Amino acid sequence: MKSHEIDMSTGSLLPKLFMFSIPVMLSGLLQLLFNAADLVVVGKFAGSIALAQVGATTAIINLIINLLVGLAIGTNVTLARYFGAKDERGISETVHTTMVLAVVGGTLIGVIGVAFARPLLTMMGTPEDILDGAVLYMRIVFVGAPVSAVYNYGAAILRAVGDTRRPMYFLMAAGILNVLLNLFFVIVCKLAVAGVAIATTLSQALSMVLVVRCLMKSEGFYRLEVKKLRIYKDKLFQLLRLGIPAGLQGCVFSFSNVIIQSSINTFGSAVISGNTAAASIDGFMFCTVDSFNQTATSAISQNMGARDYKRAEKVVLYCTIITTLMGAAVGLIATIFRQPLISIYSGEAEVIEHGVYRLLVLCPIYFTAGLMNMMGGVNRGLGYSMLPTIVSLIGACAFRIIWIYTVFAAVPTLFMLYISYPITWTITAAAHYVCYFAIRKKAYARNEAIYAQ
Repeated sequence: MKSHEIDMSTGSLLPKLFMFSIPVMLSGLLQLLFNAADLVVVGKFAGSIALAQVGATTAIINLIINLLVGLAIGTNVTLARYFGAKDERGISETVHTTMVLAVVGGTLIGVIGVAFARPLLTMMGTPEDILDGAVLYMRIVFVGAPVSAVYNYGAAILRAVGDTRRPMYFLMAAGILNVLLNLFFVIVCKLAVAGVAIATTLSQALSMVLVVRCLMKSEGFYRLEVKKLRIYKDKLFQLLRLGIPAGLQGCVFSFSNVIIQSSINTFGSAVISGNTAAASIDGFMFCTVDSFNQTATSAISQNMGARDYKRAEKVVLYCTIITTLMGAAVGLIATIFRQPLISIYSGEAEVIEHGVYRLLVLCPIYFTAGLMNMMGGVNRGLGYSMLPTIVSLIGACAFRIIWIYTVFAAVPTLFMLYISYPITWTITAAAHYVCYFAIRKKAYARNEAIYAQ
């Protein structure tokens, strides 16, 4: 074992879960700083219209990011199982298939995003006074889609073998660069939304270079070698079988948020700006509670590879308790400090008022958002990728869309719009737990059959 690897199939479990999850959490927070730095700089130095231009693109950009992260789950689960089983060949072939997939998929997504930026934003009902700036920001960000894909897939490789610290260091370096470039392009060069988009893309390029360099210099079986880059069909099938459902889930989740964003757009630019600021804070909260989603997926997968099922069940128990406590804590903190937190993004009273309102609706039972994602990760770690996708699509996405066109249509207030989030979190989390208890023994039996071959 290398010092940066964490084998969660042996030794004391709880400390290893924290050793794995804390860098994941910090990495996610650092990645969110890309967007938060955009919002703070543009809101403070370019005004609320520029802030709304960036915010209007958030739902669509998150849709693509969720697709990439979801597809990377296939890498995480597959590679973690090979790591737990100490299958050297399986590890190497998965790594090289993954990186080819990242380049091809990221390029395709980038082309689509650049080409359809204006039609998508127009379809969402983006106000005319912010449309051109939003299109410009979105197109520049999508140019960097291949860069983002390679980083996310490379980080998934490292996390599958328990290395969560180095991706965190890479994002730390990129985050510092992003803030410096934001200030330079917006304040000095007066580029407003174009400046923050360029800064984000360049800083993501740095994180990509660092993760690729790390993989190429690794001494483990997950070392990346250019001459070995190719598609291994059996590994590609496994990656897509596990990754596509998760990617589609992320897309549909984001699609439901696109519909909600379209509804928010009807309330005007002040509400859009306030919602944008609150959504950014929401992102930091979610990243905190969601860290045990990735932890649970990797830990369950490693223990399935090691065929230690009692230990896998301990993972579920520990992650449930920790996610609940963390979710309650961040919800309480955001509620208490709601006004100063929103004030970071804008000094305009109307914007602050609308941002505070969203936090008051979402924060009281925020832990259910963490439990929803964490249990989806558990079921994927068991090898059931389609089931949590179906549950999430019905429990969260479909219900959210139905809510918009029925309840919100009848009572078109911001409260009726925002309350759809906590309701769907609770319903979906409960459904994931029901599925877990229904499938776990079948998952163990299926795993034994695979290793018996």
